[in-house]
Amino acid sequence: MLQREWDLLVIGGGITGAGILLEASRRGLRALLVEQRDFAWGTSSRSSKLVHGGLRYLAQGHVRLTREAVREREALLRAAPGLVEPQRFAFPDYGASRRKRRTMLAGLALYDLFAGRRERHWIDATDFALLAPNVARADLSGGMVYTDAKTDDARLVLRTLAEARRHGGVAVNYMSVRSLVHTGGRVAGAVLRDDAGAQAVHELHARLVVDASGAWAGQLSANGPRLRPLRGSHLVLPAWRLPLAQAVSLMHPVDGRPVFAFPWEGATLVGTTDVDHREGLASEAAITRAELDYLLAALRAQFPQLDLGEADVLATYAGVRPVVDSGPSDAPSKAGREHAVWCGAGLVGVAGGKLTTFRAIALDVLRQARRQLPGWQDELAPVPIYEQVALPRAPRRMPAPLLRRLAGRHGAQAQALVDAAGAGELETIPGTETLWAELRWAARAEGVEQLDDLLLRRTRIGLLLRGGGLEHAERIRAICQGELGWDDARWDHEQAAYAALIARHYGLPGQERP
Repeated sequence: MLQREWDLLVIGGGITGAGILLEASRRGLRALLVEQRDFAWGTSSRSSKLVHGGLRYLAQGHVRLTREAVREREALLRAAPGLVEPQRFAFPDYGASRRKRRTMLAGLALYDLFAGRRERHWIDATDFALLAPNVARADLSGGMVYTDAKTDDARLVLRTLAEARRHGGVAVNYMSVRSLVHTGGRVAGAVLRDDAGAQAVHELHARLVVDASGAWAGQLSANGPRLRPLRGSHLVLPAWRLPLAQAVSLMHPVDGRPVFAFPWEGATLVGTTDVDHREGLASEAAITRAELDYLLAALRAQFPQLDLGEADVLATYAGVRPVVDSGPSDAPSKAGREHAVWCGAGLVGVAGGKLTTFRAIALDVLRQARRQLPGWQDELAPVPIYEQVALPRAPRRMPAPLLRRLAGRHGAQAQALVDAAGAGELETIPGTETLWAELRWAARAEGVEQLDDLLLRRTRIGLLLRGGGLEHAERIRAICQGELGWDDARWDHEQAAYAALIARHYGLPGQERP
């Protein structure tokens, strides 16, 4: 594979790189993607899990970005039912001025216009209390409701890569770029190192290199814009401690920033912070004590009767957003979320943007790439993001929503996943919506190299269960060890490394275990 001549080498296995690989492959380009860690290891598995237009971006005047994001949200809802699902939001109003209320309702009307839909947005206090029964009642005058969408961000990346492979694209994880290859004053490929194998180094040639490495973008060349790494941290709580039928969006009592809580994968997700990340990118980001206190303060203010505290937190996670720097004077939450594309001879780079708009970003990149690929022409008009797939057939009666979930997350491989299930593996793992069979299939067919690949990205049980899901370690081992081909020593090493990772980066700050 590495000896082939490629049209496109894409560096970065997050949602941006995956989208570029898909759009390039389906349009006839010979495209290879390499990722230095695991697919979706960075920001694309640590986002807020929302596929949304971004109401706060609209309030900041980013109308074009919001319109584009809303239209891409609608396209994803059509293309990936079971993976991208509607999520209704409720926003309580505690006596806001009429002018502010009218402004917000006008923004929601514009939001509807972009999506081609029309909804009722204002409800009185009695109806709002029925929608969100645990919210603070004092001074509640009513609230606003609107619809966005949610997803499993890591599975969105994996579904996109799977679609790209169906069109001939190739994606390899744990393959790092050591340097770029130059010929005649232009980039002509890259020197790669196989970090999952024997550390072998290879020189690969490509007509064009695309730097889509997210927060790492621009480190290979000096042409790109200045990036401002911003950290967003989140909490995962048991659904029974913070039961929500709707997402609840609120303004933080300290600084007025929006904070949300919504049902996700059988738990409740709370986020997010927005602070400058100054710890570097060599290790995984983690929530700080200040961020934990900040999010808990928002929960206590909004849901005072639930008395939520640290003991209720199942897991935490933090991601670093690759935001294009608009100036140090801007507060982190006001920094723009537009993407930027830059070019050099034989190189196109991209950074910034939103999870929701990955297809639009990919098409922008390919418009720039087209100028450097003589002989390749394509109108680059948007097409359906994913091919439609039938619901899998199960050996026993399974609920239609569960079958739709499998089809959305696994696409054309959903039937093979069901067929591969062992006895009892079409049951859900307690406390999650994940099937045991999804662990087996990931271990068998989805490029797992480390245990955290399996439990934090192929499935999300590392976020959904206390202690990273290690209470089920014995059964996980029984299902997956043979599929992975790991001997006992390798499994013991992986499990110890995973336990340490969970303690350092996915638990409460200051409570790391040895």
